[in-house]
Amino acid sequence: MNAFAMKPVALAAMSAAVVLTAGAMLYASGSQAAEEAQATQAKPALTVTVVQPQQVRLAVRLAANGNIAAWQEASVGAEVNGLRLTEVRANVGDRVRKGAVLAVFAADTVRAELAQAKASLMEAEASAAEAAANAERARSLQASGALSASQISQYFTAEQTAKARVEAARALNQVQQARLGQTTVVAPDDGIVSARTATVGAVVGAGTELFRLIRQGRLEWRAEVTSSELGLIKPGGVVQVTSASGAALEGRVRMIGPTVDPQTRAALVYVDLKAAQGASGSALPGMFARGEFQLGDTPALTVPQSALVVRDGFSYVYRVNPDNRVTQLKVQSGRLVGDRMEVTSGLKADARLVASGGGFLNDGDLVRIVDGVATGKK
Repeated sequence: MNAFAMKPVALAAMSAAVVLTAGAMLYASGSQAAEEAQATQAKPALTVTVVQPQQVRLAVRLAANGNIAAWQEASVGAEVNGLRLTEVRANVGDRVRKGAVLAVFAADTVRAELAQAKASLMEAEASAAEAAANAERARSLQASGALSASQISQYFTAEQTAKARVEAARALNQVQQARLGQTTVVAPDDGIVSARTATVGAVVGAGTELFRLIRQGRLEWRAEVTSSELGLIKPGGVVQVTSASGAALEGRVRMIGPTVDPQTRAALVYVDLKAAQGASGSALPGMFARGEFQLGDTPALTVPQSALVVRDGFSYVYRVNPDNRVTQLKVQSGRLVGDRMEVTSGLKADARLVASGGGFLNDGDLVRIVDGVATGKK
């Protein structure tokens, strides 16, 4: 075979080699692209830590609003008429004891009237003694006939009249003594002076209010509770109250109001407050306050608050599957205690959840799990 016969064969072999080489290059390039795509696809979206729900017992609370008021108020007024105030010994905010002197009226006129009443009593007693002696003599002479029946009857009548005058004079004397005692205004009970209208030099009439007391310094919280919630509250229950000033008070339910307002459908619950009053920052009558009734406790499934993600008004958690991919679960949240949130539905107790950073994840994302706190980096 000559050189011209070999030439086509060589050309064919060279063409085949070129085709094989190009195919190998294309195959290698395709494999590398596939590996790069697979590597890119398998990259974790987030490094996270996982937690499991905890079964705990949470307190059941009922929140309400209301006003703080005095348990009872005592009105202290003037019992004498037309006398002048000479002393005012108590002011608003003072703590007073039962029987403590709050104010004093001028007593000169009353003392003079008392002296006059005493003199009238002495005069009546003297007249009664004379009438009694005359009646006694008439009794001794009644059988002798020295005195007529009409004269004896007159002596007996005079004796009874004199006794009646003595009783009237004695009653008048007691009235004047009582009026003298009323010139001193005293506290009817232990308490705190909440209002004062008494002014030195004023001439007031009987019945005019001079002071107002918070009896025994006791305050109460009058909570407004809807009629549908009244059945949950029992007398003696513990209540935590926070006043508008920030003072934390503990109280107990004393009684539940006997009626429901037909307009608001709410009833008043009266709660006795235990904290001392009158100090700076404490609760004062008239303050608004909010509180929570302690109604016991119930079992609850809780997760860290950071594990919850709120989207479009709904709460979600991310469950970590065995292949380290996450599944978005819609859950119902309940009570918040500290940094833990109750989950009422949509979650099993053995689920493994993303502890934090769920806002950066989507359903089906791959995550890297580490011990400790999640880095939160993509």
